[in-house]
Amino acid sequence: MLPLFVHDVDGKVPIESMPGCFRLSLDEMMTEVAGAISDGIRAIEIFPAIEDTLKTSLGEECYNQEGLVPRAIQRLKTRFPDLTVVTDVALDPYSSDRHYGVVKDGKILNDETVHILCKQAVCHARAGADIIAPSDMMDGRIGAIRAALDKEGFCDVLLLSYTAKYASGFYGPFREALCSAPKFGNKKTYQMDPANSREALREADLDEEEGADIMMVKPAMPYLDVLSKLRGRSTLPLAAYQVSGEYAMLKAASLRGWLDEKSVVMESLLSIRRAGADLIFTYFARQAARWLAESS
Repeated sequence: MLPLFVHDVDGKVPIESMPGCFRLSLDEMMTEVAGAISDGIRAIEIFPAIEDTLKTSLGEECYNQEGLVPRAIQRLKTRFPDLTVVTDVALDPYSSDRHYGVVKDGKILNDETVHILCKQAVCHARAGADIIAPSDMMDGRIGAIRAALDKEGFCDVLLLSYTAKYASGFYGPFREALCSAPKFGNKKTYQMDPANSREALREADLDEEEGADIMMVKPAMPYLDVLSKLRGRSTLPLAAYQVSGEYAMLKAASLRGWLDEKSVVMESLLSIRRAGADLIFTYFARQAARWLAESS
């Protein structure tokens, strides 16, 4: 699965901390996806870099049917109808506070946030998204989003829950790419404690009960033990996200000649697969697909 950063600016902008990755205009996105499909990639996830002028405390732009993500979905599904399009559902790209939820007096309002996330999910489904991926970590959002989608007739749209999303230090380059680092505080009140693996099991049970179709562990390599525990507990498909910091770490060392890129990338992906992932989100997707094709 190939994650893509899109923005409403012409051309593509390099991401300094992620060599080889870019923020893409919709035209550049189409070119990138055409290349990915030729490499054998059949699924992508869209992450939007929203202009600051569109950001508000309630993130209303997230459910604008004429917004960046719906337009991106529509273009992709028109040209590539068989492509699986996954969309991120969370408020941080749209929030003037850059948090995953609505903030009041320094606290995240869970239920108010979930209400907005349901609108965002339905907006993406109307545009043609195949899989909705809530990454916000609010309590009860999977059940609420499933109900909202079903009510609007989108019973076949899948839900990929970020079930175990840890408060990790590996997200830095991603936050640079989307300008989504919080303006105050941190995200530890709603992301998971890296020291606590048992919490992931409770969250997985809740997500299954609420209607998740796929469950995600993020980051991947630092939490292979969590992924393995979920694999032994659930029959649902499992995903793992090799996040921006993991990518940057391997890429930087390879560019300096300290590591052999192909060897360490494929070994890292193999370890994620071995731990139980059915799906892997990685910025190395196109390179890995080409390497696999060469070896077959």
